[in-house]
Amino acid sequence: MRTVRTTSGATAVQVVWSSRRGSRQIEHLGSAHSDDEVAALKLIAAERIAAGQAELDLGLDAGAGAGPLEVVGSKAGHLWDALCRAFDSLGFDKATGGDEVFRALVLARIIEPTSKLDALRVLEETGVDAVSYRTLTRRLPRYGKPWWRKDISAVCAAHAALGPASLVLYDVSTLYFEADTGDGFREPGFSKERRLEPQITIGLLTDATGFPLAVEAFEGNKAETATMVSDAATASWPRTGSRTSQLPMTGLLSPTPDSQSSCQAAATMFGGRSW
Repeated sequence: MRTVRTTSGATAVQVVWSSRRGSRQIEHLGSAHSDDEVAALKLIAAERIAAGQAELDLGLDAGAGAGPLEVVGSKAGHLWDALCRAFDSLGFDKATGGDEVFRALVLARIIEPTSKLDALRVLEETGVDAVSYRTLTRRLPRYGKPWWRKDISAVCAAHAALGPASLVLYDVSTLYFEADTGDGFREPGFSKERRLEPQITIGLLTDATGFPLAVEAFEGNKAETATMVSDAATASWPRTGSRTSQLPMTGLLSPTPDSQSSCQAAATMFGGRSW
């Protein structure tokens, strides 16, 4: 249905039945010179469009009125069930001891990457009962414990079926903070963007297909080569019994093994090349 202003100043009401490749099939219902006449023609057009379409009897009270029903709530059930199934199939439910707060926080930030506070809003829009922000802040110290990350990395390594000789990929990035001075963790360091603000270094370890195995944060002034073996050795195989050694090549890793890597037997070797 559409209205078109004619050259005489009247308003024409038309029904466009089809529009293909610039060709339209239009039915002209008439022209009106007042708002009441336009409303009457639109009513005729609506009846013409709905011709032959019977209304579905929902068994509602006829006295409730013919207006739209009030929407009292909604839920993205299929989306949430799919995310929960993936969360459980990876073993995260067992690794976290069935922590529903952690599950809700992770899945909410998959639906919409946002802050921890705004994640509660995402849960409400999804139709999932959200905990209070105070409850969330009480759980955060637990989620930051090293053993918590190791348990999650263990199920990731099990899902990736890592063996004694597995190819893994590692990369780092930096996050800078708008602050003037460092605090021991956020420190000025090497920045590809040549920033002078305090920063931290984020290390991500994946398998050959890109499946994440571990993520860890380091001091902003810590060299990339100093994070590689540490992140891989402590986070990727926390419970598999595998041990890690480093293979220095072309200066990517230090030719002098540190105290940690020197006491590790050769089970998995890391090699690299500078370009």
